[in-house]
Amino acid sequence: MHRRRRTALLLTAAIAAAAPLLTACGNDAHPGAAAVVGGERITVSQLENRVDEVRAAQRAAVPDEAQYQQAIARTGSLTRDTLHSMVLDRVLERAARDAGVRVTPREVQEMRGGLEQQAGGAKALEAAWLQQYGIPPRRLDDNLRLQLQAQKLAQQLGTDTSRPEFWKALSSASKDLGVDLNPRYGSWDAEKSSRVDAKTPWVRDITAAGAPPTL
Repeated sequence: MHRRRRTALLLTAAIAAAAPLLTACGNDAHPGAAAVVGGERITVSQLENRVDEVRAAQRAAVPDEAQYQQAIARTGSLTRDTLHSMVLDRVLERAARDAGVRVTPREVQEMRGGLEQQAGGAKALEAAWLQQYGIPPRRLDDNLRLQLQAQKLAQQLGTDTSRPEFWKALSSASKDLGVDLNPRYGSWDAEKSSRVDAKTPWVRDITAAGAPPTL
């Protein structure tokens, strides 16, 4: 379970329940896009929908209003963390495809079954993944498939997901895809296959005091 938990941390965003509203002046290179990966757009609407999925799942899991507000207050980077995850997922898909790595639905279900046994059932596993990694139940199988891709890619490279050889493969995929983020969400470091915050004077975070911001 330890290796799987470590891999999940590498591939998913940190838990959060609200994100700052980022405002920017100037023109976007790709209007309406949060990112462009391999010539394909991740739209702002798609990003917001993914964030809403996490919020809705967390709200359902924490019916107590005070606890929910505490969850919101713990972090303000859900939108950017979610975009990081969405881009990294595509980078991993490309690296795995280039290496001829495939994951079958049966492998995903076998992994899920083993994790459910360790967690104490399907609901317990879903709750743990939501709490620890910010993955809503409907995205759990997708996340497990990506983890298996990462593990199998690392094995094919003769390494593991914490080693430079693995991240070099992701870096190569990042460069081949030509990842381009909307500046309001930062930029993409292809060498590290990671999103980095923009350091531009015209980007600022606005968080409404005492209430979760609106995306």
